[in-house]
Amino acid sequence: MASRSRLSHDRRILLMALASAAPGALISLIFLWTGTYTPKVQWTLTVFIALVCLGFAFALRERVVLPLQTLSNLLAALGEGDFSIRARGAHGGDPLGDVMIEVNALVETLRHQRLDALEATTLLRKVMAEIDVAVFTFDEERGLKFVNRAGARLLGQPAERLLGRRAGELDLAEALEGDAPRVINTAFPGGVGRWEIRRSLFRQGGRPHELLVLSDLSQPLREEERQAWQRLIRVIGHEMNNSLAPIKSIAGSLGAIIDRDPPVPDWREDVQRGLSVIASRSEALSRFMSAYARLAKLPPPKVGPVEVSSFVERVVTLENAHRITISPGPRMTIQADRDQLEQLLINLVRNAVDAVAETGGGVGVGWQRVPGSAPPMMELWIEDEGPGLSNTGNLFVPLFTTKPGGSGIGLVLSRQIAEAHGGSLILENRDDGHGCRASLRIPVRSTAAAVKEAAAGA
Repeated sequence: MASRSRLSHDRRILLMALASAAPGALISLIFLWTGTYTPKVQWTLTVFIALVCLGFAFALRERVVLPLQTLSNLLAALGEGDFSIRARGAHGGDPLGDVMIEVNALVETLRHQRLDALEATTLLRKVMAEIDVAVFTFDEERGLKFVNRAGARLLGQPAERLLGRRAGELDLAEALEGDAPRVINTAFPGGVGRWEIRRSLFRQGGRPHELLVLSDLSQPLREEERQAWQRLIRVIGHEMNNSLAPIKSIAGSLGAIIDRDPPVPDWREDVQRGLSVIASRSEALSRFMSAYARLAKLPPPKVGPVEVSSFVERVVTLENAHRITISPGPRMTIQADRDQLEQLLINLVRNAVDAVAETGGGVGVGWQRVPGSAPPMMELWIEDEGPGLSNTGNLFVPLFTTKPGGSGIGLVLSRQIAEAHGGSLILENRDDGHGCRASLRIPVRSTAAAVKEAAAGA
């Protein structure tokens, strides 16, 4: 009842306008009706005063109410998502005009934001539709709310028939359970293979949702495997041809020598030399296959605390080359396999020494902390003053070598050792002169932490 008895805003404005005019009108009427005026004048002026008061009161009411109605219409249009309506006749320097100008600016801002959101949403939908990754979103009850084109193709049904169905009905309940990311081997109506599962949570409309992404790893893995086999077969075929071609040629020559009748006087010496060459090439081929077996059987590192300066000095001493100079860095300890790390440094130092064998240049070894790295990293570098790298594309191709008698596994093993320790190995030509620079980066651990972890492992 109290809410119904309240006066509206426009009625209060009207009553306040009438109340403000009432004292003056009342005094005027008192003087009018107590004076010596004819009745005609008294009634005429009374009607005139009443009409003027009512006219100005209703004009004031309209002056206040109409702008408020305009603002109400603008806000209602905004609530309905219509950003095309504007307040007309808004002028600056007037409080009401300033309000209208600000409301118009707000409408324009919201219009641009809505356009940007619509364009972003359209782009996102196009990207989601075109990417070759299955994307699903489920609500809190595991009902499918969205699926892209790749997901519909994976499930073998159009998206319209999939939306709203439960994850269990779509054979996706297993993908929504367990750890993520992870890789599973399973079959779907649209494909069979290895799939990487990734999940994340988000909220839409205030309700929790779950995003499920299934990536097919079979095709990329097959492509990588095919390329790896091509590179390996190319290198192995090259090495096999280098050994089998002379063996075949010499074997044919030896057969021709033996078939001669009468035999040539020195045929035994020719046969001995030919057999010696065949034995040498067979031994080289055997070394090649042993090197390949060694490359494929690198054991995991047995980590322990390694003091950098001691193992660097040890390797340089083993090489016993006067051209190697050490640029000492800060004292630090890393968590690594000492034997593997020494083998890595031996390979790099020997390559550097071989590179300067003809030029007579020097080799430098040093280490430093990598500034600003997270986690903290140690960089061990080896620089030589040799001719530099002529072909960087095949540096880490297994069994590829340009050195006479080389096995082609030194750099490959070195990079495998670096990556097994969570680091990296980079070879590049020097910018400050002739030669090459090998840069090994490995995570750093403090001495106390290294000893503690080594004791715990023991």
